[in-house]
Amino acid sequence: MTREFRWSPALIAMVSLLAAAVACSGDPKAAPTKSETTIDPNLFQIDHPELFKVVKVETQSLPSILNANGIVTPDVNRTIHVTSQGSGRVVDLRVKLGDFVEKGQALLSIYSSDLAGAFSDYQKAQADERLSQKALDRAQSLYSHGALAQKDLEVAQDAEDKAKVDVQTAEQHVRLLGGDPAHPGSLIELRAPVAGTIVEQNVSGYEGVKSLDNSPALFTVADLSQVWVVCDVYENDLSEVHLGDAAEVRLSAYPGRVYRGSVADISRVLDPNLRSAKVRIVLPNPDGTLRPNMYAVGTFRSSQLRPQLVVPSTAVMRLQDKDWVFRKEGQNQFRKIEVHSSGTSGALLELKDGTVKAGDEIVANALEFSTAMAENKE
Repeated sequence: MTREFRWSPALIAMVSLLAAAVACSGDPKAAPTKSETTIDPNLFQIDHPELFKVVKVETQSLPSILNANGIVTPDVNRTIHVTSQGSGRVVDLRVKLGDFVEKGQALLSIYSSDLAGAFSDYQKAQADERLSQKALDRAQSLYSHGALAQKDLEVAQDAEDKAKVDVQTAEQHVRLLGGDPAHPGSLIELRAPVAGTIVEQNVSGYEGVKSLDNSPALFTVADLSQVWVVCDVYENDLSEVHLGDAAEVRLSAYPGRVYRGSVADISRVLDPNLRSAKVRIVLPNPDGTLRPNMYAVGTFRSSQLRPQLVVPSTAVMRLQDKDWVFRKEGQNQFRKIEVHSSGTSGALLELKDGTVKAGDEIVANALEFSTAMAENKE
């Protein structure tokens, strides 16, 4: 048997009151903002656009900003390559890569037959000079007593002069090889020509050493109290960089620090593979925190001001490695547009493309707007 449901007067009154309450409610907060996605996935239509603040794209005169990747390198003017003038074999290696050395500090010892031969020549030249000096003394004595012709005295004097030249030449050869004429031996003591850090090492213990050929330097010593940051600037951006422009350097190793310098040199030759020029920034490094081969990012600011489109940084949303803004298209419509930024100036972000123009209205907080749209879709 089927029972018939009948509405009681009390139930009818309650339903009528609820319907009237919903119909009369005009508060936007009581009715959540609804978004409607049109056929265009980047176009959004919302019921209450007044809930989202909009700002206008402005034009300001600002320096052009360019970012470029680079690395920290030693200052070439403060870098010395240490080589040996004599060949031989390393018998005592006293330093290693990364060590700090003082000027004159011994780096390694080389047993060298070249130095032994140079000492032999030096000692022979000294013996020959002593003999020629004795001969000259006898010639002068005989000449003073009329027992020797003047031409014979001149011959003895010439032999003595040549012997002295031979001694000086042999002594210079010994010093050139790293020996001390006052202490004959066959060990070359290779010493640091300047104070600095060993940034390159191409020798190990008991290794043979060649001299004056195409082999690399045994050590490279660099004074790192001042370093270079060399950045690659592509040819399309070279017009934005000039000598003397202010530059900022940020390192992956110290993300919270900013190093300030200026453009010291722009290479006149492009890299044929990267199509880029080397731009050099000189930075002081008194505490040694800047180490060679550190990865760096250089930010170049031109000295000339140019009109730039700027928006608040909060108006730009980063999504899928791209930057987006929401531009107001109509009373209730907003369009998501991809933009490309060229740098930051305080709380403002500079835009460098033509997808938006001065006077366009965009959402002031893009992330908040995007989150609200995503929640309403759910």
